Amino acid sequence: MKPNDANGRLTPEDRPFRVLVIAGSNRRQYDCPGIDSKARTLMFRMADRLPQDWEIDLEDLGNIWNREQIRTCNGCVCTSAALCVWPCNCYEKGSWNQPDLMWNLDLYARLDLADAWAIIGPVNWYNASSNLKAMFDRLVCMNGGNPREDLIGHKEPSLAIQLEHSAEWNKLSQNHLEGRTAGFFCYGDGGADELTESGRPRFLHHRSYFDPEAEPFEDMRDAYAPIVWQCRYSGIEVPDALWHYVEFGRDKKYSDNQAEHMVEDPEVMGEFDAWTDAFAKHVAKKSQVKPGEYRAYGYRPPSHLWADLKTKWRGLRMLLGSPIPGTSPAIQKERGLNRDEGIFYKKGEGAKLRDS
Repeated sequence: MKPNDANGRLTPEDRPFRVLVIAGSNRRQYDCPGIDSKARTLMFRMADRLPQDWEIDLEDLGNIWNREQIRTCNGCVCTSAALCVWPCNCYEKGSWNQPDLMWNLDLYARLDLADAWAIIGPVNWYNASSNLKAMFDRLVCMNGGNPREDLIGHKEPSLAIQLEHSAEWNKLSQNHLEGRTAGFFCYGDGGADELTESGRPRFLHHRSYFDPEAEPFEDMRDAYAPIVWQCRYSGIEVPDALWHYVEFGRDKKYSDNQAEHMVEDPEVMGEFDAWTDAFAKHVAKKSQVKPGEYRAYGYRPPSHLWADLKTKWRGLRMLLGSPIPGTSPAIQKERGLNRDEGIFYKKGEGAKLRDS
């Protein structure tokens, strides 16, 4: 059935089971790729195969011209764990100057509402797609993120550092989506028609630089290992049986390996259907997940106009080379560890350094 977000207010035993299925390819037919991705086809196939009395939430992260992107993680947690807010407050919904797909698609709330996630996507250069990687980068806050931005003045590093060293922090820092299950189905083409019989690219001149025997993964599913282990680190179960890779399209031209070709391959479809059935069986046995103490669903960020003004003032001081005494930027400046002061901070680093 279609998802009803209002059911998120019900107790787990009083609401339907809910699954979020994400197509993680970058391709969509409305932009320069011109053709929809295989991940999108598999997403719909999975939705049709899952129990129809479940709430099945679908999302395609594919790029569409002029649509907002998933913005990058700013690495706040590396300044202080308490500066990384759950759900992420580096960006906000409906922003006109920093539009963010994570917020505009309500992905934090939808990940919270779901009892299980099914992630389908390609292997791009021995890694997950950039859209999937960006989404999981932005989910660093699900692991111990600060649910009380009011305690840090929205985004004040010095207050966050104080909070991180307080007894209260131990109560606030939680795995906010713990207990859920995530399944990963990734696929690749083994180099399509670009490889020779030796396993090297056909047009490679410096053949000694590429050793097929030294390629990084014996099992290409390990291309998704970073995000699988991010989930496990955050208390989200990823059973080995639900982390699967399948190859198809080797020795074919890329144009001959589209969704319409994929669905004609009974072996590939058989593996995907078996993975879907195993996913459904596993998560049904676990049943609904109890929501965390601090939920992204129903979250309403507090007003932070005054905090933004103070942040602007702090930034201005930094631009003038006058960081607040006793802070990490001031200590770094005293020790010559950074050279960031200057009003041209938006200029490319290379150009700025060459001009200095």
